[in-house]
Amino acid sequence: MILGRLSIHLLAIFALGLAAHQTPPTLEDFWLGRAEWVVDLVDVGLPVGESDTVQRSATEFWSYLHASHQSAGVHDQCGEPVEFPGCLTRWESRDGGRSFTLPVPVCLIPCQTCPCDDARDHITHQQYPRVFWADDRAYLVYEWRAQTFLRTSPDGLNWSPPSPLRFPSGTWPSSYFPCTPVEKIGPHPHIRGEVHDCLVGAPPGLYVEGDMLYVFVAAGSAPGHMRCYKGDRHGPLDALRRCDTDPLFEGAREYGPLDIVEGPDIAPYFDFRYVSSAEVVKVGSRYYMAYEGVRGPDVLERGMDTQFGLGFARSSGPDIDAPWEKYPGNPVIMPVSSNWGIGHADLLIVDGITYLYTATSSSTRGRYTLRWRS
Repeated sequence: MILGRLSIHLLAIFALGLAAHQTPPTLEDFWLGRAEWVVDLVDVGLPVGESDTVQRSATEFWSYLHASHQSAGVHDQCGEPVEFPGCLTRWESRDGGRSFTLPVPVCLIPCQTCPCDDARDHITHQQYPRVFWADDRAYLVYEWRAQTFLRTSPDGLNWSPPSPLRFPSGTWPSSYFPCTPVEKIGPHPHIRGEVHDCLVGAPPGLYVEGDMLYVFVAAGSAPGHMRCYKGDRHGPLDALRRCDTDPLFEGAREYGPLDIVEGPDIAPYFDFRYVSSAEVVKVGSRYYMAYEGVRGPDVLERGMDTQFGLGFARSSGPDIDAPWEKYPGNPVIMPVSSNWGIGHADLLIVDGITYLYTATSSSTRGRYTLRWRS
C-alpha cells in the first residue's frame, strides 16, 4: 500500500514536470537559469548590424533596419545611391520570420524634395531604428548623427515628419552646457582624450505602455548609463521629460584588465564604455531589456569600438521608471568580441515562444529561441 502511494506520488511529480516543460520558457525562466538561448536559424537574410523586427500577422514579419547602397543596393527616392551607413528600409518575411528579403531597395521615408538633403531628410544616417506598435499607430525612434528623432505612422509605411527629442543630444562640451555626472564622459585607458566631455543620445530604444511613451538612450561614457525619457504619446513628441529614476542602471565602473581583450575574464566589464540599444518587452509584472554593452577600443586610439557584448536587464518591479537590475550572467550568447552585430537585438514573443534576432557570427544575422535547459 505504501509502495503504491509512493509510486502515485512520483508519477504525479513527473507529470507536473512534464507539463511545465511543455509550456515554452519565458524571460523569467531565463533569468532564473532554467532556460537558455539556442540558435534556431543561423541566417535569416538580414544584413549584419542593427534592425528591429515586428510581427504583422501569423506568418508576416517586418524588419526595419538601416541599409545603404554598399550593404544592400539601396537608393533614395530620388534615384541616388545611399551612402553608408544608410537610411531606414523595410524587409519582409512571409514564412513566420524565418527568412527576410528587401522587396524594394529604396529608402522607406521619402525626401521632401529632390535631390535629397541629409540635414533635412536624414537620408544617410537613419540608424539604429526601433519600432513599437500601439493600438492606433506605430512609433519609430532612430539616431541621426548622434541625435535622437521620433516619427509616427498609421500603417508602418508612411511616417510623419521627424520630431527631435528636446534634451541635450549627442556629445557636447560642458563649457557650452553643463552636464550631470550621469551624462559625463569619463577617462578611458585607450583613448587619449574625447573631443567633448558630455553625452546623451542614441542608439535609442522605445516602449509604449498605455498612453505613456518611453524612450531609452545612452547617457555618459566610461562608465555608461541607461537613461529613459517619458511623456504622453498623444502629445508633442518633443516634450518628453527625463524619467524620475536616473539612470535606470549603470555599466561597469572600470575597464578591467588592460592585457585581456577577449574571453570570459572581461565579461564583468563588457558595458564599461557604452550602454545603449535598448529593446524592451513585458513578461508578467516585470520589464525585460536586451541592450548593447561596449568596452573598447581594446588598444590605444584604435579609432573604433572593438569589444561588444549583448546584455540583459530587468525592472526591479512593475514600473519602468524605477531602478533596474542587470542579469548576473552578462554578456549572453557569445563572449565579448569584435562582432559589432551582436549587441543590437530584437525580442519577439510569438505564441508564447520567445525569439531573439541578433548576430550568429561576424557575417550572419539569425534567430535564437529560448528553450528549457536539459
